[in-house]
Amino acid sequence: MKVGFKAIALVATLLASNGAAAQMGGFPAPVTVANAEIRLLAPRIQVPGTVISRDDARLAAEVAGNIVQIAEVGDRVEKDTVLAKIEDQLLLEQKKENEGLVASEQARIAFLQREVDRLRRLAAQNNAAKSQLDQTESDLVVARSNLRTARARLAQIEIGLYKSSIRAPFAGRITERYISPGERASVGEDVLRIISIDRLEVVARAPLHAVAFLEESAGIGISSERTAGTGTIRAIVPNGDPGTHMFEVRIEIPASDWLIGESVRVNVPTATASEVLAVPRDALVLRADGAAIFRIGADNKAERISVTPGIGDGDLIAITGDLRPGDQVVIRGGERLRPGQDVMITNGGQNASSQPQGSATPAAGS
Repeated sequence: MKVGFKAIALVATLLASNGAAAQMGGFPAPVTVANAEIRLLAPRIQVPGTVISRDDARLAAEVAGNIVQIAEVGDRVEKDTVLAKIEDQLLLEQKKENEGLVASEQARIAFLQREVDRLRRLAAQNNAAKSQLDQTESDLVVARSNLRTARARLAQIEIGLYKSSIRAPFAGRITERYISPGERASVGEDVLRIISIDRLEVVARAPLHAVAFLEESAGIGISSERTAGTGTIRAIVPNGDPGTHMFEVRIEIPASDWLIGESVRVNVPTATASEVLAVPRDALVLRADGAAIFRIGADNKAERISVTPGIGDGDLIAITGDLRPGDQVVIRGGERLRPGQDVMITNGGQNASSQPQGSATPAAGS
């Protein structure tokens, strides 16, 4: 047991010695770097939003009757799938009755048509009374009218039979069931709810002063505690709330990246974008004497450069100071660096533009 403690103490001593040696210049300090770039940035604010489905329907009964079949909550269904079935025995019997009426009227019309044809031939020979022909022709007109009525009633029954099955208006998932099998549904009563999980969008509210800098079909950054990404502004609803002076914004998002009901933050620009020298926010080193960054010199030594931070846009921030586009700045490992210290670049360099898409735009020609 004593040997174990000695070994641990020895390892700790070696690690401490290596760390001290790196700080004193004995070993190069490992760092991750990115390139400073000219970028189009705009100041932004974060406004709350919620992920919703663009298709969200409460399906109601269109005929009254007992529920004999209904889908389960969580079921994924395709368009036109039968989600619920209402008992239709009475409608089936009414259909049979009306089919009989249609057949009866068709037979009567056929008989009356033959009578009219026969009486017309007799009338041409003056062997039939004109009044009898007139009566038969009148009966034929009435029979044809009765047939149209019987067919209309039959069509109504068939519509009722169709509506006794509640079908999915779009592909989606069942999220709520308001009635159980065996219960009676009234006309207009909600039976279940279905939402599309393939067509999602964010609904957010932007302040009036920011609406002028939003444009339909433009990309916009979105983030949550779980993930981050980019959406496309589908619509800016032209109806502001007079109390809050906020406008509703609808943003299309990839369905595979987000969850319905998820709370998100939307990066809304509040001014026109301008060209600035930008670095990742992680490059900033904030100390009592002000903000600075560490630039990597040609000899792989760290140079501390005092800078003044400007507008931020996503993971990027504008800076002013003795820095040029293309300079490599430390974004990881700069907390313990000292000016003039040797460094070892672990990522081979990267551009500031390698940040998440949708929050900043490269300047023309950069």
